[in-house]
Amino acid sequence: MTSRPFSISALTRVFGVLGHPISHSLSPAMHNPTLQAMGLNAVYVAFDTPPEELMDTLATFAKRGFGGVNLTIPLKEVAFQNIARLSETAKLSGSVNTVVFHADGSMEGHSTDGYGLRHAVEEAFGKGFSGQKVLLLGCGGAGRAAALQAASDGATRILLANRTTSRAEALATELCHRFPAVDVTCASTWPPSIEETQSCDVVLQSTSLGMKDGDDTLLTTEHFLPSHCLLDMTYVKKETPLMKVAIVAGAQAVNGLGMLLHQGVRSLEIWTGQTVPVEVMRTALRNHVYGDEN
Repeated sequence: MTSRPFSISALTRVFGVLGHPISHSLSPAMHNPTLQAMGLNAVYVAFDTPPEELMDTLATFAKRGFGGVNLTIPLKEVAFQNIARLSETAKLSGSVNTVVFHADGSMEGHSTDGYGLRHAVEEAFGKGFSGQKVLLLGCGGAGRAAALQAASDGATRILLANRTTSRAEALATELCHRFPAVDVTCASTWPPSIEETQSCDVVLQSTSLGMKDGDDTLLTTEHFLPSHCLLDMTYVKKETPLMKVAIVAGAQAVNGLGMLLHQGVRSLEIWTGQTVPVEVMRTALRNHVYGDEN
C-alpha cells in the first residue's frame, strides 16, 4: 500500500468519531494517515455530539452515506440501547464504539474494545487470556469491558480489585452469571495484597492513576514476579509509574496505547473490508502522542 496526494472531492467518503466532549480524541490523527496509506478517497473527522442528539445524528449520517463512525464516552451506552442491530461483540460488552451504515440506510453497532485489549495483550506478551489468571485493578467501565473479554477468551480465574468493594462485587455477580466456568473472586483489600497479586499471571490496570507523576502506583515491586505481565491502560506516558515498578521487579509491562491502536485497526477493517496497515497507524499514533516514532 502506498499513499497518494490527498484532496477532498465530491466523492470523498467520510468517517468520523462522535463524543461529548471530543476535542481530545486521538482518532483523526491515527485514522487519516492510515486511510491515505490504504489509497482510499476518504477522510476521518471528529464531531461533538451530545447524548440526546446521537440517534438523530447517526440517522442523518446513514442517509448521507457516511462510511462509518466511532463513538466515545458517553455515547457508547446510548447507542447500545437504541441501535436495533448489534454484533456479538457489542452484546458482550454492552456498548457500541463502532457504527456501520448499510446501503439500505440501516445501521449496525459493534464494539472493538475487547478486540483491542486482546490483540494488545497478545502482541505485547505473546499470549492471550486463555488459561490465564487475571488481576483487574479497577472495576469501572474500562475494567468491566476488560474482565468480560478476559472471561470470554478463556481466563481460568479473574480477581477483581476496586476501591469501592460494592462495584467489584457487582461485576463479580455479572461475570459469574455469564461465565460460570470462570473462577471469579474479589480481592480482600484495596489495593490487593502481595499474596493475591502473586497468585495471578496477568495484571490489568484500568483506573485513571498513572496519568501524571506522583500518582499512587497501587502496587510495589514486592507484588510483582518476573513471570507477571502488566498492561496499564493509561497511555499518556510511555512508562507509567506502575509500569516502572513492574519493570524493576523483572516483569513485562506495556501501556494502553496498543489497545487504542488495535481498536482503530478493527474499526477500519469492519468499515472497509480491507487489510489495514497496522504499522502506519501505530507510527501516526505514537508521533501524535509522544512526538517521535520510537
